[in-house]
Amino acid sequence: MQNHPQSREFQWNVLNLLKWATNYFKSRDIDSPRSTAEILLASALQMERIELYIRYDQPVTRNELSAFKALIIRRIKHEPVAYILGSKEFWSKELLVNQSVLIPRPETECLVETALCRISCGFPMKILELGTGSGAVSIALASERSDHRFYASDRSEEAIRIAVTNAKRHQLQHRICFFVGDWFQALKENSDSFDMIISNPPYIRTSDIPLLQPEISQYEPRVALDGGEDGLQWIRHIILNAHRFLKPGGEILLEIGHDQKESIQKIVEPLIWYERPDFSMDYSGIDRIVRIRKKAEG
Repeated sequence: MQNHPQSREFQWNVLNLLKWATNYFKSRDIDSPRSTAEILLASALQMERIELYIRYDQPVTRNELSAFKALIIRRIKHEPVAYILGSKEFWSKELLVNQSVLIPRPETECLVETALCRISCGFPMKILELGTGSGAVSIALASERSDHRFYASDRSEEAIRIAVTNAKRHQLQHRICFFVGDWFQALKENSDSFDMIISNPPYIRTSDIPLLQPEISQYEPRVALDGGEDGLQWIRHIILNAHRFLKPGGEILLEIGHDQKESIQKIVEPLIWYERPDFSMDYSGIDRIVRIRKKAEG
């Protein structure tokens, strides 16, 4: 490591290496420098994060220093920590992730919470997730509602491979049917209708993507971010087509952008198939989830 007095007696240990890395990340304008240093150092030393403070005076070997340096180099290039580690926790479950899938966000747990409130315990339901990515949402739902049938699609074969792997890690592979498909194209219209269609679709305006943090704009899959010129391209597509695959009384649940509530209301309002949309907020008080119910027959 650089920027430290060199002497024959000096020996890196967990504590002084952690302090050095924190200051280095601060100097490179890396978000959350202390926690980032802790997470990466724990990974390099192959220990739990809490162990850093239990074993703070433990000497660090040359190989461990090299491993930590490699992680630091990746992070100062703004590669997300989740991609560096190859995993991300969602709904208290560790999920494999790479640059083929969006990193699961805490606000998407609001989508899971809303869905769980709507999934009946009285009879088996068929639930479809569009754009499953890492499988985070379907895996969370299937872990909580084992008596329902879950289907999850993504246009990316690599994303489906990762989602299947994640389902197997949590012994949920038999509860979720994963398949490759571009939105509704792989489905047969008006057959095997669903009780719920759920999605966290791309909803960022194309022109806004270069303005995002480099961790997002440079590393996460653009196809999972880009919602078109107005950010509503895929939200609109789902709303305009979902009624053909929903049972009467079935529901659409979508994660949406912070400023899209009024626009979505205008999309739904003239459509004869749906009732008025209902919105719920995320942990920051932002309208984040829209629920749209298909009208019952008659």
